[in-house]
Amino acid sequence: MRFIAVVIGLILVMPAFGQRKKKNNDEVVAPTFVEGVVYALPRTALRVYVKATKETFMPGPYAGYANQLLGIKNAKTEAETKWTITEVRITSFVEPDPNQIYKAVGDAALKVTLTSDGRISGINVPNSTEQPITLKTNKIIETADAVDDFSFDYFTDTPFYTPGDSTNGFQPVRVSADKKAAEAAKRVLDCRVNRFDMVAGMMDEFHPDGEAYKVSLEELKRIEKNYLSLFVGRTVRKNDIFTFNFIPKEITKNGEVVFRISNKNGVVPADDLSGKPVMIEFDVEDGMIDKFSKLAKSENPDAGKSGLYYRIPATTTVRIVNELNTVATARFPIAQFGVVAPLPEKIVDGGYMVKYNTETGAIKSVYKR
Repeated sequence: MRFIAVVIGLILVMPAFGQRKKKNNDEVVAPTFVEGVVYALPRTALRVYVKATKETFMPGPYAGYANQLLGIKNAKTEAETKWTITEVRITSFVEPDPNQIYKAVGDAALKVTLTSDGRISGINVPNSTEQPITLKTNKIIETADAVDDFSFDYFTDTPFYTPGDSTNGFQPVRVSADKKAAEAAKRVLDCRVNRFDMVAGMMDEFHPDGEAYKVSLEELKRIEKNYLSLFVGRTVRKNDIFTFNFIPKEITKNGEVVFRISNKNGVVPADDLSGKPVMIEFDVEDGMIDKFSKLAKSENPDAGKSGLYYRIPATTTVRIVNELNTVATARFPIAQFGVVAPLPEKIVDGGYMVKYNTETGAIKSVYKR
């Protein structure tokens, strides 16, 4: 009796999902749980490379004397910084789509092949060697060229002090800005005169060969440019490279912000409101998605029973637009803009071998085994 009581007790505590129930007509109902293999369809992600040039203008310390001494009008006296986009490149990579996760059930669960990150790659396909996933680090800011460390603070055209005399007890006298500006202007004019004399052949001594003549002429140009910058200022340029990841979610008429650019902070992420937005736009051929949807629709009541689905990607034109100007375009299939359809149950049950395109989720090939 004790043994019978134990058996009855075990039956009573068994989980509900492990028992079969009966309806009023004595029909046996299958357990409520379903086991299978979970997988994801892929989605297309974009990696946007942006090369931008930073122009920093430094006003010359003698800008106020430019008109008086050299006849240069409207010399800038305020520093300013400006960023300009000079190059944009678009590449793509793939990852599992969190909005398209399915479970292959029944016999189908024994036939699927997955990638290392859980994307479906085939059905009844022999195991193949897969390249390992490589980690790609985005360098948010990467200097593309050497930085010009020029500064007017280290540019000396005349001494800061001159020796004193008996009238001031031989104490050094600081040279005034007026005198320093006049001296710098004189050197600009001297360079121009010397260049004229050299070109006109009016020098007391001629250069021994043509190469020496070119070197001397270029040196005079360099000296004149440096001294002239004391009046008109100097612009320093630096190129930086920025990288952003972007996940296309939906096709919108106005596009989405992919990054921003400001004259103060340069290229910044989309959520940094300090800059003006740079948009990314997507254009799918008219009617393509509707045609895919109509033809992919199945009238089979058992469609999707096995839990196996595939994707028909939509070929899309991608544009990067900055202030109404298109700065980059690309055209390639984007998986999530396409259509998801169930795999025909006959293929699943009929011993076929199906290969997937692991980047888009599309059917690559179907073979009868």
